[in-house]
Amino acid sequence: MSSVLTDICRYPIVQAPMAGGASCPQLVAAVGEAGGLGFLAAGYKTADGMYQEVKQLRGLGGAAFGINLFMPQPHHDDHAAVEVYREQLAGEAGWYGTPLGDPDAGHDDGYEAKLAILLDDPVPVVSFTFGCPTPTTLDAFTRVGTLTVVTVTTPEEAQTAEWSGADVVCVQGVEAGGHQGTHRDDPATDGAGIGLLSLVTQVRDSVRLPVIAAGGLMRGAQIAAVLAAGADAAQLGTAFLVCPESGAHALHKHAMTDPLFTRTELTRAFSGRPARGLVNRFMREHGPYAPPAYPEVHHLTAGLRKAAAKVGDPQGMALWAGQGHRMARDLPAGQLVDVLVDELEAARASLTLGNAS
Repeated sequence: MSSVLTDICRYPIVQAPMAGGASCPQLVAAVGEAGGLGFLAAGYKTADGMYQEVKQLRGLGGAAFGINLFMPQPHHDDHAAVEVYREQLAGEAGWYGTPLGDPDAGHDDGYEAKLAILLDDPVPVVSFTFGCPTPTTLDAFTRVGTLTVVTVTTPEEAQTAEWSGADVVCVQGVEAGGHQGTHRDDPATDGAGIGLLSLVTQVRDSVRLPVIAAGGLMRGAQIAAVLAAGADAAQLGTAFLVCPESGAHALHKHAMTDPLFTRTELTRAFSGRPARGLVNRFMREHGPYAPPAYPEVHHLTAGLRKAAAKVGDPQGMALWAGQGHRMARDLPAGQLVDVLVDELEAARASLTLGNAS
């Protein structure tokens, strides 16, 4: 592991920031206490909501942790496409008995206010998704002693992060659950994402920054594989989503291993940006027609998703999941870290023995 990461966590295991409630303080604290690096997700929270979670987490222990921020997104110009999608979702609103949301509810996710809080009261690590901060912003975090991580999905995005002054890149393969962290949302590239092992190798050849590998990882042997490919640490989201400390909805946790849900796909149905989740009715019926409009579509469907969860209907929820979801293990987060470390060491020992013979 890179020295900048070994200074923060004992093991090369990072718990991914999962916006929407899964990455709660209890989960992050448990991962950190076990020797991994846990992340709170500030996405979809107010600046004060983020700060309150940071205070709660600090009260649960002294392990290092990170905060993930969403970069502000450009306004979507095709209002007509959003309105057409609104009309298509009218039946869903009637079915769940809830109004559709306001697509113009906001585009910056309180970014500047969150930056101000994190620069005034620094945390160990801050990561960014959906783009790369300015060099000025990254330098400001460096000056307050915060390690910065930028999520990338191509070698070119990794180069941008390095040029801008990021400390680490989180390399996200197409296998990853939840939103693809592309810096620019281009519908022409839908389905063209790069697999994690290939992407780690390409990024390692393109930049000199430490690499955190993310995308479908569920077992210690997979962590060993990405470390062998050049990563310094592995980031897991779906693996931790089912832990009892996770704040994910019980229906979401159960769906990970429910035989009813057999596969994942990338879809724009729930948010207007490509995100990987379990294929359900909502995704099948609306995915082909959802416009590339984030966060407008996210705001539009937010009430529907909450209503579906309230009535116990996983077919209307955004069941974000990586490709390895069927390997999810219902273990306490600290125990899962221990198991992953044991599996990692066993895989390394096997590789050593194989080379020796």
